[in-house]
Amino acid sequence: MKATGIVRRIDDLGRVVVPKEIRRVLRIREGDPLEIYTSNTGEVILKKYSPINELSQFAGEYAETASKILGGTIIVSDTDQIIAASGSEKKEYSDKRVDSELDKIIQSKNRYLNESKIVVPIVSQGDPIGSITILPKDDKTLGEAELKVAEVGASFLARQMEN
Repeated sequence: MKATGIVRRIDDLGRVVVPKEIRRVLRIREGDPLEIYTSNTGEVILKKYSPINELSQFAGEYAETASKILGGTIIVSDTDQIIAASGSEKKEYSDKRVDSELDKIIQSKNRYLNESKIVVPIVSQGDPIGSITILPKDDKTLGEAELKVAEVGASFLARQMEN
């Protein structure tokens, strides 16, 4: 565990403020859910909750299947990191953090597409929880079929979160 040197007091309602610097580094926004853990040594650990992480097996299976059918690279992310990737560029993306460009697309809740990339945000109960990105195989361009595959995957994963 990394020491920050920051000390905060608990108020009379049991609240503690997470410092702005830590929220910025960990990409914690107002309204984001946090998981609370305790250790045997008396530590309280806050961890940003990733609802889509619970679906990592579904996400991995979706990425594998879509990649086999389309031939490209399929990437599934939550709002912080890549949780599943499949295809020729899998190693390049596995377990990487979400960059600022992808974060903006996810938070906008609007799909993004051009000839070299399709990104469809996964939105569950009105909240953006991740995305599906499709990259083409070799120098091929992406079209309507790839967009529909991404939309179906995003909708499926969002519905799984709601159940």
